[in-house]
Amino acid sequence: MTGTVRALLLLWLAGNALRLTILAVPPVTPLIHADLHLSQTEIGILTGLPMVLFAGAAIAGSLMIARLGAFHALLIGLALCAAGSALRGVGPSVAMLYFGTVVTAFGVAVMQPSLPPLVRAWVPRRIGFATAVYANGLIIGEILPAALTIPLLLPLIEQSWRGSFLFWGLAVAAVAIAIAIYAPRGPAAAPSLAGRRWMPDFRNPQIWRIGLLLGCVNATYFSMNGFLPDYFTHTGRPDLIHGALTALNAGQLPASFLLLLSAERMVRTTWSYMAFALICLLSVAVIVFLGGAWAVAGCAAWGFGGAAVLVLVLALPPLIAPPEDVHRVTAGIFTISYSCAVIVPIVGGALWDLTGWTFAPFIPIGICSIVVISLAPTVVLREKSAGA
Repeated sequence: MTGTVRALLLLWLAGNALRLTILAVPPVTPLIHADLHLSQTEIGILTGLPMVLFAGAAIAGSLMIARLGAFHALLIGLALCAAGSALRGVGPSVAMLYFGTVVTAFGVAVMQPSLPPLVRAWVPRRIGFATAVYANGLIIGEILPAALTIPLLLPLIEQSWRGSFLFWGLAVAAVAIAIAIYAPRGPAAAPSLAGRRWMPDFRNPQIWRIGLLLGCVNATYFSMNGFLPDYFTHTGRPDLIHGALTALNAGQLPASFLLLLSAERMVRTTWSYMAFALICLLSVAVIVFLGGAWAVAGCAAWGFGGAAVLVLVLALPPLIAPPEDVHRVTAGIFTISYSCAVIVPIVGGALWDLTGWTFAPFIPIGICSIVVISLAPTVVLREKSAGA
């Protein structure tokens, strides 16, 4: 196995670990809901907690990268993510569930800004392709819990949502061990005097525009995963939960493979972002107004459109920033994007509690898609000219 292939495989595994433990929650949400007697607002908080940490700890991740290097920051993030996932299942306590979620999300928040510098360090001649590879791994990491938890994992562990969190935490621990053993070693992934700066420059309008664009996509995705199980339960179609979550996440695969082939070109075109965001908006309308099997198809369509925008945006930091600033730019973008994303699940859950409308969470979700369509023409062309 060549060094480049090995580096790409490890980036793919790291991308996988970014979502395995986070997306382990939606398939077992009804079990948690019944066991701990959570309200819809509390479900919204559980869904929104990772975004709080993704936003608040991204700068801590940038500091860790500046002091320890991207490689060691990644390993620390993986360890925290695995430990936090196991902690979520300790004791029949809402507080412990929230605490474990905080630790897990902090680990992911440290990992996220470490990957773009590692892309540049490990695969410097194919940055766009390498970014698409780890984004593909991220998407697979979203699909696996949705596809495997309900039909395969839960029957093996007596329908224990606590046991499912332990299982996915062990999977992340295995990724950490593989990266620790096989990762390329070199000065590019280590801290340097030039890279000692860690605080993002929030005066840079590029960071704000890209952060807002990514924020709308992230908010929609996590809201969909958080509310679909209870939505189908309350509309009398719990049989659609597995199919809808699988479709939402598996629908991202075609977009991911498409971007593997054409990310370098599509990332520079405004119409790509707008077209994919329009697909997201129409898919939400299909889920709410048509229902049934059409709702599952709508979830698949949203997965395709949302994943395409996500991959395109993730490719930007290594392209627009000099090597010593990639971690700072990435941390700033994640801070802004997840600050935007954290409010949407909570608003959706509170709106449901206040109105009793089962479709209430989809109102802010639809608004996010409209914002992406409106924002794309003001963001994409400027960023491409800046990064050219």
